[in-house]
Amino acid sequence: MLTILNKEFNAFLNSAVAYVVLGVFLVATGLFVWVFPDSSILDYGFADLQTLFSLAPWLFLFLIPAITMRTFAEEKKAGTIELLLTRPLTDGQIIGGKYLACLLLALLALVPTLLYYFSVYRLGSPPGNIDSAATVGSYLGLGLLAAVFAAVGILASALTRDQIIAFLVAVVGCFLLYSGFDSLASVLDGSAAYYVSQLGIAAHYRDLSKGLVDSRDVLYFVSVAAVMLQATRLVLRSRNW
Repeated sequence: MLTILNKEFNAFLNSAVAYVVLGVFLVATGLFVWVFPDSSILDYGFADLQTLFSLAPWLFLFLIPAITMRTFAEEKKAGTIELLLTRPLTDGQIIGGKYLACLLLALLALVPTLLYYFSVYRLGSPPGNIDSAATVGSYLGLGLLAAVFAAVGILASALTRDQIIAFLVAVVGCFLLYSGFDSLASVLDGSAAYYVSQLGIAAHYRDLSKGLVDSRDVLYFVSVAAVMLQATRLVLRSRNW
């Protein structure tokens, strides 16, 4: 699995996709956090990074599928998937290596945003006037969100040999998981609305963004990612049916 991880990650770094994804993410977050007047921290007047953590999931909604779309679709189109599957590797090792490479690249995009935290920390009045617990929870939430989106993208790529179709399927799947249940809950009343909203990612992400690191929220993200990866494994096994 580590060999697959190393191969996939190096392939990302040797292509323009990785740098376009990282560049778009950092430029977009930088403009919204520091430049645009309606969302800039400098005009907002409060020492927090809520703009970043509200915007990042919507950017991940498109950027992570752009990373994952090539994982299996390109192998199928190039005809190398059969060669890969005949290697002395299990399906779990192949999926795990590709998945971790995509997740690692997505998490790499978050590393430069730590400069935003240190900047706000120093610019606060007094310095350090920022809710660090909420910030840590929000970064944890983004990491778990990236894990789920990457798993959805891997599944979408395994379903088709066309990268564009894999991208579109992944975007739709991530959107439904993130916002679809909240939209459905908005037309319901009472306890039904609450339970439906809890099926979606947004409700659990909001809890983590408040600094409330609950094991149930973490278990939710891990479980959804595991289900998506297991579904990918079933798709690969279907070649033997």
